[in-house]
Amino acid sequence: MAEKDQEFVEYAVRAIVENPDKVKVERTIDERGVLLSLEVDPADMGKIIGKDGRTAKAIRTLLRVLGAQNDARVNLKIIEPEGGLGRASERAERTEPVAEPVAAVDMPETTSKEDLGALEE
Repeated sequence: MAEKDQEFVEYAVRAIVENPDKVKVERTIDERGVLLSLEVDPADMGKIIGKDGRTAKAIRTLLRVLGAQNDARVNLKIIEPEGGLGRASERAERTEPVAEPVAAVDMPETTSKEDLGALEE
């Protein structure tokens, strides 16, 4: 399988992205199997990940099949570009600032109809 998995990822990703010349795939082998690290242009990250991660999942599934044919475990790591907006960063930017806590108000344990009438006025 020597590098067929790497060639497959490079071929598939270059067909998807706008900047194929910026696609880099690094292959490392350890006791857990083969790890392919993928780097793309920051503008192409959305295309590689896809809606709800479907494109990345499809590439990983095909890599698993390719690895199984050769009795190897192949994993794909998509490297987020420096200064890129990962999911956590996007959520942090979209969230509204937290409001100041409201002071506790002493309320009587029971409220009568007369008390409610006085509050309405």
